[in-house]
Amino acid sequence: MSPLPPGIRCFISFSREQWYRTFILILTFLLYTSFHLSRKPISIVKGELHKNCSRVKNIEQHHYTTLASSGDETFSNESWCNWKPFDKSNYKQLLGALDYSFLCAYAIGMYFSGIIGERLPIRYYLTFGMLSSGFFTALFGLGYFYNIHNLKFYLFAQIANGFVQTTGWPSVITCIGNWFGKGRRGLIMGIWNSHTSVGNILGSLIAGYWVSSCWGLSFVVPGIIIAFMGIICFLFLIEHPKDVKCYSPSNDMQKKYLNGMNGFKSNGHILKALQHEQNQDTQCLLSGKENGLIPGTHIVVVNTDASNGNGMSAISFFGALRIPGVIEFSLCLLFAKLVSYTFLFWLPLYIKNVEHLDAKGAGDLSTLFDVGGIFGGILAGLISDKLRKRALTCGVMLLLAAPTLYIFSAVSQMGLGPTIAMLIICGALVNGPYALITTAVSADLGTHKSLKGNAKALSTVTAIIDGTGSVGAALGPLLAGLLAPSGWNNVFYMLMTADACALLLLIRLILKELHFNCVKQEDSAQTKEH
Repeated sequence: MSPLPPGIRCFISFSREQWYRTFILILTFLLYTSFHLSRKPISIVKGELHKNCSRVKNIEQHHYTTLASSGDETFSNESWCNWKPFDKSNYKQLLGALDYSFLCAYAIGMYFSGIIGERLPIRYYLTFGMLSSGFFTALFGLGYFYNIHNLKFYLFAQIANGFVQTTGWPSVITCIGNWFGKGRRGLIMGIWNSHTSVGNILGSLIAGYWVSSCWGLSFVVPGIIIAFMGIICFLFLIEHPKDVKCYSPSNDMQKKYLNGMNGFKSNGHILKALQHEQNQDTQCLLSGKENGLIPGTHIVVVNTDASNGNGMSAISFFGALRIPGVIEFSLCLLFAKLVSYTFLFWLPLYIKNVEHLDAKGAGDLSTLFDVGGIFGGILAGLISDKLRKRALTCGVMLLLAAPTLYIFSAVSQMGLGPTIAMLIICGALVNGPYALITTAVSADLGTHKSLKGNAKALSTVTAIIDGTGSVGAALGPLLAGLLAPSGWNNVFYMLMTADACALLLLIRLILKELHFNCVKQEDSAQTKEH
């Protein structure tokens, strides 16, 4: 008998469940990549909606109504080529209003999205959101083809898109939480969360390709892509391992323990190992005075629901807030996301003004910030898994981010080379904590031991954390629009202040993690003595 080919040996070395997990990881990565891909065009097109028309040459005349020729292919009126209503001096405030309308709708909708998502099939809910998002993204771009100059039209498209995009994050993070345990959750989700940066990069490149010639396609094409991915979601997304009869041993043991089956209680060593595995990531967020027991005030009472297969009902909004660490991480994410989304929506315009590039060049250069974000998310997940200290990992990166932002604001005036290097470093430090909180931390808290095994809490916890963060995401671009006319330095001071606030909100959890580590070392020393 001849030996099996290497490719076949590799294929059969993985179990059926491992193949399904890999498939779900890749599919949800692509699904949420399309979400961020469809959000990015507005930041690229800003530079085209309002620009200095005295420098513009070879413009297609039929797009505009008044031209004032100066005889040298330039025009005396510096606003003739701008897209109304963004042709006035308050264009930065109007562009900021577009960002704010989307993000404010996203923040408000997120609080309801998680609660609704727990009560509906994830596949249907996510498919609806992606198809709707594709429609409203393309709708914004249709304003170009139909020559629409009404601000209310663009605000409506942004608000509606903000609401429907809230279906994405609670759905995909719940699906990932169903398929993957806590073992290397930080690293796995750090790699997986690079979909944010990959989506931003692809969105920048796609929007930048058409921004100078036909900016309407900068929205229509991403809209078609996310709608197509919505169809893929409907056809292929598997919400839970049990849907394809996949059960990991740890999940099976957990179910037996939670249902109080006889036979399992006698296996004390298995129970002890299971409890250790479940609690290791999040027990340090609890008070250290109860010798490892959950304080009574931190027990989340979950009502049973006979209509539910597992006897658990969806957790309430206030029940999710009582989970230890949810409030602190939510408020921390508010400020971390404020910084990240300010860069997302205003970085291309800042680069265009400082480096004197066109809209496409500025958009392409801004992708380096997202490249740094990929490395930052993976690094944060790897370090937090190694140290088992999520809050401390976030705190250190936030501490380094604030002075790095100041350095970036200074060196960006010195030329293209220093700007490229600082974009990557800033991207890593800014997006690292943001990525860790929205993925691994959310999943940890959504499956916290105080929930007594209720897996239906993950969507609500994720929505609360990301919804609170989205409030900051809405405020950041708005404040940037208000501060930018007085100078870009004021925008950077605002971002550094936000990073400092995010760090302060994590101080209590960082101290708990350090205290837990000290207690653990003392217990180990006492055990060795005996």
